[in-house]
Amino acid sequence: MQNFIQKQRVFLIHFCFWCFYFFTFCYQLRDYKHVHETWFDIINNALLQIAFLMSVAYANYFLFLPRFFKHKKWWKFALELLLTVVVATWIFLILKRYLIDGYTHKIDFPYSNRFATTSSMSALFIASFIAMLKFLEDWFQLEASKKEMENEKLSAELRFLKAQINPHFLFNTLNNLYYLAYTQSPNTTEVIAKLSQMMRYMIYDSNHQRVPMNKELEYMQNYISLENLRLNDQIPIKFEVEGNPEQVLITPLILITFLENAFKHGVGNNNPNAWVNINLRIDQNSCTYIVENSKLPAQTAGEKSGIGLQNVRRRLELSYPAQYELIEEDRKDSYFVQLKLDLS
Repeated sequence: MQNFIQKQRVFLIHFCFWCFYFFTFCYQLRDYKHVHETWFDIINNALLQIAFLMSVAYANYFLFLPRFFKHKKWWKFALELLLTVVVATWIFLILKRYLIDGYTHKIDFPYSNRFATTSSMSALFIASFIAMLKFLEDWFQLEASKKEMENEKLSAELRFLKAQINPHFLFNTLNNLYYLAYTQSPNTTEVIAKLSQMMRYMIYDSNHQRVPMNKELEYMQNYISLENLRLNDQIPIKFEVEGNPEQVLITPLILITFLENAFKHGVGNNNPNAWVNINLRIDQNSCTYIVENSKLPAQTAGEKSGIGLQNVRRRLELSYPAQYELIEEDRKDSYFVQLKLDLS
């Protein structure tokens, strides 16, 4: 029903207007008992009035206004409208006089110049009102088109940002894989298998706008497993999940960037004091995601942090506008990130 109203809203607005005009006009005609003796007469006169007004209004609506918008010729538009009003009024007066007294001149007002002028002015007024409806319709249509274009642009930007995640992830993981192969680690084949499983998720499952939280967590656990293999399980990594991840949906690959940065900037191959703590708390339609990691010794000046954080901030703005809170703290001995998401 709502879709029908949305699609037919222009027709319904016009239909309601003419129904309102019809009943109002009939109500006014009741006071002229000496002219309209029965409801049959009243309805016939009301229908004639509406036919007269509609002929002028919709000639302007469908013919004159579109031509004016196309050619921008005021004089032609005014001439066409005035000629239509004159011709329609002349025909209307002939039919009106016949309906009222059969051209017997028993009633004076249908033959007066005042009545003809009033009828013409009524036609111009209603034509102007219907024209205003067209302006409103065109404005709403323009706004809807702009909104659609904006949504398409944002969707394209989201796809672009998500596409950037793949090479960013591959760059980090291939570095890890290169290190394992270089050191001839027996874990190299397991890393390749984990990488294949993760890539399957990135290529297929992450194409959806939302995915179950448990699939996103599985992807993150695979990433942690890769890092554990690279680090030979020497770094304490704490990963806690509270709540039921199977009951909520989340934008895919929105959490992994903070985890990647924790390992990239907080865990070194030769840093025995490194650590990473991850906590995800799910509470009905919201979640709180916390990543805290140790800090490496002072990094080389001018080292770039990459596109990951800029990417995820923009994705949060597009996917969860006014529905997220991101806190980043560069503490004395650790780096702390807390993300709160409204998943409703």
